[in-house]
Amino acid sequence: MLAIERRNEILEKLQTDRRVVVSELSQIYDVSEETIRRDLEKLVNDGYAIKSYGGAVINENINIDLPFNIRKNRNIVGKQHIASQVADRVRDGDSIMLDASSTAVYIAKALQERGRKNLTIITNSIEILIELFDAQDWTILSTGGVSREGSFALVGPQTDKMLKNYHVDKAVISCKGIDITAGFTDSDDLHANNKRTMLESARDKILAVDSSKFDKVAFTEIGNLEDITTVITDEKPEAKWLQVFEDSGIECVYPE
Repeated sequence: MLAIERRNEILEKLQTDRRVVVSELSQIYDVSEETIRRDLEKLVNDGYAIKSYGGAVINENINIDLPFNIRKNRNIVGKQHIASQVADRVRDGDSIMLDASSTAVYIAKALQERGRKNLTIITNSIEILIELFDAQDWTILSTGGVSREGSFALVGPQTDKMLKNYHVDKAVISCKGIDITAGFTDSDDLHANNKRTMLESARDKILAVDSSKFDKVAFTEIGNLEDITTVITDEKPEAKWLQVFEDSGIECVYPE
């Protein structure tokens, strides 16, 4: 096993168990404890973990961007619920912008499984471009932009410039946190700018966000609640949120 593969597995274990122990990891991967310490040191330096006695614990900072392959495998059931709800709203012939979130990948898969016809998909997600590469009778447009390591995304001013050229039926974005006062936020300025542009280019502005993001605030603002028309999530939100959505004229969709 390559060192990067081992570190990714350790990071996944951190996400699940919240802490890891050097001696246990040494036995699992049949390597020396010194090798495991170097792995953990790399995860600490990258901001994913915090050193603890005999091992490490997960860094809970909302502004830490996990590698895409780790994010894609978190809360899979919740993301599938969201993707199903989004797919229910899409009609043949729709034009849709999808951001580079892991949730959007599940949405792209759900749209294919539903057999939607004649869709136009505009995305800055490299993962979605690969997923939809052989989609028949769909038009798939890449935004272009600068590749962002670890996120499988194309971002930046060139991405915004392309997005502003189009007016679509629906834009679907996700975020790192949604808060009644702070609005919906992300950990990265470039991603936030591109998501904001997608919303401005769409008639139906959909925020697809799992329940863990409620009452969280990340580094940079994407928009305020009045900037979206629909929230689609994986669980019924608390009563205070349902009231906020009703007062703001936002449709909230969740599995019954």
